[in-house]
Amino acid sequence: MYEESQGTITIATTVLNTIARLTTLSVPGVARMGNNGQLLQTNIGTNVKVIDNKVKADIFIVVRSDVNFYETGQRIQQEVTRSIKEIVGMDVQAINVYIQDVEYPLPEPSTSASE
Repeated sequence: MYEESQGTITIATTVLNTIARLTTLSVPGVARMGNNGQLLQTNIGTNVKVIDNKVKADIFIVVRSDVNFYETGQRIQQEVTRSIKEIVGMDVQAINVYIQDVEYPLPEPSTSASE
């Protein structure tokens, strides 16, 4: 079957950043996005670039203390790669995960025996 091209499709890097961020936040063990070092930008915790039609993403996260950090990082790499391939149909060159901090649960407030 012959299909004729009807033009080009351009996907903004902000879209790729959003896909990477939302996918990362859905991975169990991710407490929140970290700081990508770029102030005053909407892509909090992600830095996505397209090089030679391949996606390269740097993802900065804070993890929960009760998870395996390495496995969480691998899961983020797998899920973000899958999302980008399925949603926008682009190949992925690299997904680099930077664990910047650990979030510990807040201690329960102690009740005083004198109350």
